[in-house]
Amino acid sequence: MVKPSSDNINAQFYRYLWAYILVALSGCLGTVVDGIIVGNLISEDGVSAINLSTPITQFIFTLHLLINAGAGMLVAYALGQHKIDEARRFFTRALSLSLGFGVLLAIIGGMMFPHETARLLCSNEQILPLADDYMQVLLIGNPAFILMWGLSTMVGVDGSPRLVSVAVIIDNLVNLLLDIVFIQWFGWGITGSSTATVVGHLVGIAILLSHWSKPEQRRLMPVFSTDGLSSSLRRIISQGAPLAVASICLTLLLLSANTIVLSSLGRTGIFVFALCMNLLQLYNLFLSGTCQTLQSLGAIQVGKGDEEGLRTVIKRGFRFITVSMLVTCLLVWIFPQSIAHVFGCDEIEMLHQSVPALRIFALSFIPFCYIYVLMIVYKLYNQHRMALFISFALSLTVIPVLWFMGKLMPQYLWYSYLIAYVIEVAVIFVLHKGRHIQFKLKT
Repeated sequence: MVKPSSDNINAQFYRYLWAYILVALSGCLGTVVDGIIVGNLISEDGVSAINLSTPITQFIFTLHLLINAGAGMLVAYALGQHKIDEARRFFTRALSLSLGFGVLLAIIGGMMFPHETARLLCSNEQILPLADDYMQVLLIGNPAFILMWGLSTMVGVDGSPRLVSVAVIIDNLVNLLLDIVFIQWFGWGITGSSTATVVGHLVGIAILLSHWSKPEQRRLMPVFSTDGLSSSLRRIISQGAPLAVASICLTLLLLSANTIVLSSLGRTGIFVFALCMNLLQLYNLFLSGTCQTLQSLGAIQVGKGDEEGLRTVIKRGFRFITVSMLVTCLLVWIFPQSIAHVFGCDEIEMLHQSVPALRIFALSFIPFCYIYVLMIVYKLYNQHRMALFISFALSLTVIPVLWFMGKLMPQYLWYSYLIAYVIEVAVIFVLHKGRHIQFKLKT
């Protein structure tokens, strides 16, 4: 018979999971929706332009992870130990950092050097004007991205994952509607697409702020104090560092991959790669939801010292990610042409190259997802060195493999990710066994 505590953890797990999956929608579905609508209303080059902007989006997400993911775990630890004042201080300082970094990036990237940024990320003259227009709005509106993700994390930890779900659903519905209105009715072109995403996030932020409409029922409230400021900032950065390192490495990977694919396979290749990266966004819905749940609910169990509860959360996480990956992979293998058509792919050569690439990438993302979840597990068990190693390896292993394949065997370029992730799994296994690591809570 299942223990009552396990029943409670199972219920909490899925409550948090579906809320965080919807949170992931605000981070990735906006890009996917933009790609689909732009591909059909503008051109395949528009899809490529959006994909070339992903290093910017990923960098913004890195700031969120560095600040809010780390602070979210610390808030969860504090709430699990009933240290409300400490939780409030971490909450306030995290959101202050988020807003500060967001405004700084908007000024430097969006106002001072927008065209230089676009040219740095796009070397194709045919695609560059579209990329320039899309990226400038993205950079100016980046505070809306980081605040939406940060508030979603904190509101979920504070016990209102349903409100997070509502906010993210409405965020994306507004994005979808305004994409069509701004592009087709207002004639704003690809600028309308990025503008719609920013406005959607602003609406989501407004909904999340309603969490504090009844302060007496909420544990997290803003507390402005300088007590222990430097110490708490170090703890926030330290907690978020492994995830942020993984994300910044992914930013470098996206930038390197775009450059290598564009130089090796040209305009057709970069469109096919854009399709594959949009496929990754679908995997990321389940991966991000699982990891956020492990971080929040798992950290609460760690704060309580409940090892059995932590193991239950981890088992549910691996079970869910396995089923979701297998189902997604199967669908991609059956309907690769349909996926390409959804993004407005009409050119025969692009369609011909898309089918094998999508299938290969669908397989490649399976080991990637397992490695990422395992990194969270190492973090929960205070195996910081292994977590940090995985953060680097997740992306940096792919870059040399991708460069090698692009130079010597460009026809097999799409296998680079699969080869790199299989190598990483083998190395992690050897290190785990060689260091005699055990997953046990430290007392």
